Amino acid sequence: METPAELVWEPPADARGTTEIGRFLTWVERERGLCLDDYAALHHWSVTDLDGFWSAIWEFYGVRARTPYEAVLRRREMPGAQWFPGATLNYAEHAVGLDADGNDAETVAVLGYSQTRERVELTWEQLRDQVARTRAGLQRLGIGRGDRVVAYLPNIPETLVAFLATASLGAVWASCAPEFGARSVIDRFGQVEPKVLLAVAGYGYGAKDVDRRAQVAEIRAGLPTVEHVVHVPYGPHPLTDVVTWEALLAGPDGEGPAELAFDPVPFAHPLCVLFSSGTTGKPKAIIHCHGGILLEHLKNNGLSWDLRAGDRILWFSTTAWMMWNALVSGLLTRSSIVMIDGNPLHPDLTWQWRLAEETGATLMGASPGFLMACRKEGVTPAKTFELSRLRQIGAAGSPLPPEGYRWVREQFGPDVLLNVGSGGTDVCSGIVQGSPLQPVWTGEISGPCLGVDARAFDEHGNGLVGELGELVITAPMPSMPVGFWGDSDGTRYRDTYFTTYPGVWRHGDWIRFAETGSCIIAGRSDATLNRGGVRLGTAEFYRVVEELPEVLDSLVVHLEDPAGGNGELLLYVSLREGAEFDGALSRRIATALRTELSPRHIPDEIAAVPVVPHNRTGKKLELPVKKILLGAEPDEVASRDVLADPTSLDSFVALAARRRAR
Repeated sequence: METPAELVWEPPADARGTTEIGRFLTWVERERGLCLDDYAALHHWSVTDLDGFWSAIWEFYGVRARTPYEAVLRRREMPGAQWFPGATLNYAEHAVGLDADGNDAETVAVLGYSQTRERVELTWEQLRDQVARTRAGLQRLGIGRGDRVVAYLPNIPETLVAFLATASLGAVWASCAPEFGARSVIDRFGQVEPKVLLAVAGYGYGAKDVDRRAQVAEIRAGLPTVEHVVHVPYGPHPLTDVVTWEALLAGPDGEGPAELAFDPVPFAHPLCVLFSSGTTGKPKAIIHCHGGILLEHLKNNGLSWDLRAGDRILWFSTTAWMMWNALVSGLLTRSSIVMIDGNPLHPDLTWQWRLAEETGATLMGASPGFLMACRKEGVTPAKTFELSRLRQIGAAGSPLPPEGYRWVREQFGPDVLLNVGSGGTDVCSGIVQGSPLQPVWTGEISGPCLGVDARAFDEHGNGLVGELGELVITAPMPSMPVGFWGDSDGTRYRDTYFTTYPGVWRHGDWIRFAETGSCIIAGRSDATLNRGGVRLGTAEFYRVVEELPEVLDSLVVHLEDPAGGNGELLLYVSLREGAEFDGALSRRIATALRTELSPRHIPDEIAAVPVVPHNRTGKKLELPVKKILLGAEPDEVASRDVLADPTSLDSFVALAARRRAR
């Protein structure tokens, strides 16, 4: 049986007086006359009085609108909710516009670290100057409101500058990380028909130099709407027949500073297009709007992540993950940001902790896999590095096992909040996570985010507590997409989120809420295992199996029996160097699953594979593997370009062939 969750962190007694969420509660009491005693009361208000809560976020953070809104939420139904009609604003103005007292010019806004070049540092004044120059350069290239600018760029300051300049014009941004292959990039960028492409010709990854000139040439050829290519210098490789980054910023005659300006656009005007992973079909081009991302990220980064002026956020991400958008939105709270590019584990597991020390990070984001690897290898960050400014460690991308919670508590004690969250590209933020006012239990996420009416539903649309169910959102959020690019009648958008439960957002995760409001994500609901009529989440398998010292990674799938039987439960493990897969290890795995979980969790077959397939944001690819084992061709279920290891599906193709031969 599973070990009961343990309380590993409690809000300190002075939390209301020392945190941004506490400051918000004080403001709400003073300005709105609402005395909200705790997080539960605040959350209840945030999802039952949408007009009151989101207008409070607007006022508390001083959103600057050129024209006022006529209503907070004119239409409430999903899809089709209409937020803040009449308001015009600009996301970029809130990210880099002058602060209230104008005293931040010499303060560092951005630090860029990579394995390609020396550290880059930009003050707020330098960032504003570069955004203004890039804005003027894009205008000279013919970019205006609604035009698309796409970037084949890594997580470096130039990417941030180009994004903010694009947003300032009311143009639409989309990005892909340069490790993506040309076909994957064309599949994404081709949907939005861009006018300008920004690209690097290569990058460093650890000690390796990666040349991407051939991929850039193929992308250019595959995007016929592109009128200009801008080369961002990064590494030793040149690009020809391009506009140089220096020329873009220099002006037509190399003249002085450009004007920093921001074109006001309607609340729902497209800001950026984010792409789904593309592991279950053609990537969805998800449109996020200026106002929705502005409000959601002010709320999330301020109230949940506790970011404020003078803070610093370090969170490793690529430009293909929504965490990049959340990272750069640290600027909205006047926090500074650390942008990291390269191999996150080079030269070793301590690199990111060293950066946290060097930069004085107050919030450090880390993948659960990274935290568990540090635990397994005996890394002691709090003892080894000076991390006294650190107040939060964020974790997202996959479930964190209970042992990871205990490790963080052992390393950092009660002064650092472990804030585990889950959300997604679809809302470009968290759906469930923690905050400085919520307790933390081992293996559990603290609860739904503010303004997110997240629940678990059974197949009939009934709410569940204490049982696994579909993760749904029953009230609209400002950061829900305004649609998918090219989906003119909204059919694909509705089919993606709203057909299972009409009028309710179905997110696609399998979740269980406790009576206390905390929850666990048990994996993707389309990968959930149905064993003898009982649905089992994949995450609980991984927690048990990956605790074994020989096991590096694992993946479990269930192949249903068309005749109605139990089907086959298949477990695949990749082993640490020097470990051997044999009958003894197989029996130990089965025993651990029986003891820690139940006899129902014992696989019908356990096999070793060289590597478990993940996409580039770290998610395991259970569904593509399942489809391959059932006979699908690998290129039908996942492009190799979206795989962290392009060869990771090969062993499953061979396994499928052997299964067919039996």
